[in-house]
Amino acid sequence: MKALVALILLVQLPIHKAVPAAPPAPLGCDDSESEAAAEVGVSYINGHSHHGYKFALNRIKNIRVLPQGLNNDIIFLELDLLETTCHILSPTPLANCTVRSFTDHAVEGDCDIKLQKVDGQFFVLASKCHSHADSSEDIIQLCPDCPLLATLNNTEVLATVTAALNDHNSKTADAYLRLLEIGRARIQYHPVHVVSVEFAVAATNCSAAEAKADVEACQLLPSDQSNFGFCTASMVTKPLQDLKVDCQLYGHQVLTPDVPFLSRPGVTYSQPGQDTAAGMAPSVVHGFPNHNLRLSHNNPFASESSSSEFPSMLSAKSVAKSAVAQVAQHDKVPHPVGFVPPPPPCPGKVRHFKI
Repeated sequence: MKALVALILLVQLPIHKAVPAAPPAPLGCDDSESEAAAEVGVSYINGHSHHGYKFALNRIKNIRVLPQGLNNDIIFLELDLLETTCHILSPTPLANCTVRSFTDHAVEGDCDIKLQKVDGQFFVLASKCHSHADSSEDIIQLCPDCPLLATLNNTEVLATVTAALNDHNSKTADAYLRLLEIGRARIQYHPVHVVSVEFAVAATNCSAAEAKADVEACQLLPSDQSNFGFCTASMVTKPLQDLKVDCQLYGHQVLTPDVPFLSRPGVTYSQPGQDTAAGMAPSVVHGFPNHNLRLSHNNPFASESSSSEFPSMLSAKSVAKSAVAQVAQHDKVPHPVGFVPPPPPCPGKVRHFKI
């Protein structure tokens, strides 16, 4: 009888079934893991670029995570970048580089980056980027008198760079400098006519005095002695002519994989013996106002990866929309006074200005 009662009581006990764990919430664009991945991606882009300027993160537009196993994920990032004032050869850390303002005629970059995260460490597998200057019409609408970017092979630009470099070399007692590339140029037409240029230079094995005797003998220093620098100059041509030049050398840098230098294959700068006015700017920028990230990377397999490396972000956007829908559904439930709903996961916050 006792056994029968025990059996009846056992049957009446509630049955608890194992409930599967809910899938993790989609990774948001402003989550710390997303920002850590973006930091690695931006460092990779700058470390593998050999022309123009360093870029800083402006916004994480999208993120997609594909789990591969335990502590192993593939991450796809879509990033908005902005050009800084630091040339790619500058040793200045990116954190100390100033992002150009919108009225400085900013250059924006768009990058898709594929990373792998293994045991908490990020590794870039592929990247695809391009960059372009902001619309001149938008600049004029906000600042009618702001000078606009000029093409890097504009005749006034070339003449100003030639005059500026000749002026510096004629007055210095230090090494004779040769042009590497023109970084950017702007022309102001009113109320005075001013051509402003920025260009990268490198020291040669000649002093400025020695170059006067035989400039063709002056060669760029070998990579283990290289000394790069950067010049800014402005030429007023109307109503009176006036030239101002400032050149600073960075000093010899220890060459690492993240520091671009001339001996890397695929990097082309003007070389000694070329006509300065015709050979100053690399051919990749002829007719354009900025160095395109699509062309400035050294490794084409890294910078111009096959589109198959980057599956359509539509699936990532659908995940984001689903998350937004969940937030909206969550908002229908009564909440305490002062409740602040979570923001949508993507796109992320704008760090500098909306483009």
